[in-house]
Amino acid sequence: MPRPRVLVVDDAVVVRRIVTDVLKEDPNLEVVGTASNGRIALQKIPQLNPDIVTLDVEMPEMNGLETLVELRKRYPRLPVIMFSTLTDRGTSATMEALLKGANDYVTKPANVGSVTEAMARVREQLVPKVHALCGTAPSAAPGAPAQPARRVPTPTPAPPRPRARPSTPVVQAVVIGVSTGGPNALAEVIPALPASLGVPVFIVQHMPPMFTKLLAERLDGHSPLTISEAVDGEVVRPNHVYIAPGDFHLEVVRRGVEVVTRTTKGPLENSCRPAADVLFRTATAIYGAGTLCAVLTGMGADGRRGAEHVHEAGGHVIAQDQATSVVWGMPGAVAAAGLADELVPLDQVASRLSALVAASNRTPQGVHR
Repeated sequence: MPRPRVLVVDDAVVVRRIVTDVLKEDPNLEVVGTASNGRIALQKIPQLNPDIVTLDVEMPEMNGLETLVELRKRYPRLPVIMFSTLTDRGTSATMEALLKGANDYVTKPANVGSVTEAMARVREQLVPKVHALCGTAPSAAPGAPAQPARRVPTPTPAPPRPRARPSTPVVQAVVIGVSTGGPNALAEVIPALPASLGVPVFIVQHMPPMFTKLLAERLDGHSPLTISEAVDGEVVRPNHVYIAPGDFHLEVVRRGVEVVTRTTKGPLENSCRPAADVLFRTATAIYGAGTLCAVLTGMGADGRRGAEHVHEAGGHVIAQDQATSVVWGMPGAVAAAGLADELVPLDQVASRLSALVAASNRTPQGVHR
């Protein structure tokens, strides 16, 4: 298949050169052009027909956010990776971009000491995301002989594994794991959950510090539920959404008669911290069959082992379907392992979660337990 075609948009000559050189190292990628601002980029897209765009957040004439809004009107399905500085201003703008439809982001290397180190940082972060969003596999090594780009095989959903399960376990908590494409997905799911949901919701979104706090604040402003970045030792309350803080695992533990949150700097799992597996595993230890799990769009397989704990305990597992996932890595891994009780389009996830919680808390006669 043809190599994914990349358009690099950044006002800094040095950054454009670094990004272009890193992408050109991979023979399975093709840089078809560059642009120094959003206005030029929008003019070049119909000429160059890129498969993906890397877009700087802060640019003259037409900044990244303004460009993204216009780009989404014209090309709603063209993947976009934001390129931003890890500052308060850059983080805020990037979060806004993710909520407005950017697919992912990469932080610009700062204070790394040399161009070689900067290139290594970009190589590590950017190249896998480009391939994931284009559905292709990276080359074996930089500078390797060019091989035809190949599609990453799509995981085949397997029937759910047999397990012992109460006929109608009462849902006591909702746990959600999400990564690439997550902010936009959460912006659709969380505000659609009712204020009367009746159970706590715990979320792991793969993001660094600063981003998760902003994500919680943005979602809280549009949701009937109370949403916050989780704090260590916080007593868990119903109708409250707890988002794992960047670079900390989020656990659910018992303290006397109360259930509390615990944030830790434990070892990375699936190269992640926070990791969905950690949340799912600890939540299942507390809530057992009352754990309702949703694995949404994202790269990798984080959440698969945790979903297995939920499944074996008798809880219910939802995986986002492939058609609505930005990257069907995490939900695809759950589906391929036979752990998904159902595959659900993104626009139906909130209603399914709400319905499962409501149904589990009623007797067959419709009387609340």
